Amino acid sequence: MPHDVPLDTPLDAPDPHAVLGQVALAAERFVATVAVLEDDELRAPSALDGWTRGHVVAHVARSADAYVGLLLTARDGVAPGPRLSAAELARAVEADAGRGRDGLAGQVRSSLDRFVREARALPVEAWQRMVCALAGWRHPAWFTLHRCRRELETHHVDLRLAYGTHDWPAAYVSWALEETVATLRAQDFPVASVHATDLGRTWRVGSGGPSVAAPGHALLGWLAGRLPAPAPADEAARTDLARAPGDLPLPHPPVWPRPPYPGWGRCE
Repeated sequence: MPHDVPLDTPLDAPDPHAVLGQVALAAERFVATVAVLEDDELRAPSALDGWTRGHVVAHVARSADAYVGLLLTARDGVAPGPRLSAAELARAVEADAGRGRDGLAGQVRSSLDRFVREARALPVEAWQRMVCALAGWRHPAWFTLHRCRRELETHHVDLRLAYGTHDWPAAYVSWALEETVATLRAQDFPVASVHATDLGRTWRVGSGGPSVAAPGHALLGWLAGRLPAPAPADEAARTDLARAPGDLPLPHPPVWPRPPYPGWGRCE
C-alpha cells in the first residue's frame, strides 16, 4: 500500500509534468538510437561488463515496465500484480537480449511509451504517495520520473555509440549532480568540493581531500562510473577534469546510483 509523504519530506517535489517532458525527450533519443542498429551491432559489447548492447536495451525496457508498476501502485493503492524479483528480472533481461533489432526496438518503444502515457494520466494526489524500489528503499511516486530519466541518459551512454556524457542535457546534469553530491556528503566521501565549470556551480562535499573542477557532464560521468578518474594535475590540459590542492589522489566513487539522500526510509 502506498503512503502519503510526510510533510517534512527532505526533497522538494518538482512539477511532475515538467520532468516528464524531459523523460519523453530522453526516451525518443534512446529509441531512435536503438531503431537503426543492426542485429550484429546489438550483439556487440556495451560499456558494461558482460553485457551486450542488447542487454542494455532489454534492461531499459524491463525497468520502464517496473516503473509503470510503481505508478499504478501509487494510483490504485495496490500493486498491479506480482513483481519480478531481482533474479527473475536478470533472467528476463538475459532472454530478451537475444532478440533481433525489430523485437528489441519494439519492446523498448512500447515500454517507454506506456510509462509516459501512465505518468501523464496519473492523478495529482498520487504523485505524493510512497512506492518501493526493488532494492527496498521508499520514495514518492514523482521520484520515479527522475529514476527513469537517469536510466535513459546513463544507459544511452552505455551503448557505446555516438551518444556520450557531453550529450547529457544541462538540466539533467544539474539535477543528478545535486542529488549525487548530497549522498556523497552524507557518506563522508573524501573530496572537499566539486565545481561544474560550465554550470557555474560548486558543491561542498567534505572537510578535506582534493577539490575537483570539470564540466558538469564529466563530473557526473566520473561519479557515475562512466568516465575514468581525473589524470594528475600535470596532465589536466589533456583531460576534462582538473584537481587541487596538492594533486591529492581522487577516491574511487561508490557504486552509483544510490538511494536518494536523506531519503524516505526502507520498505516494510
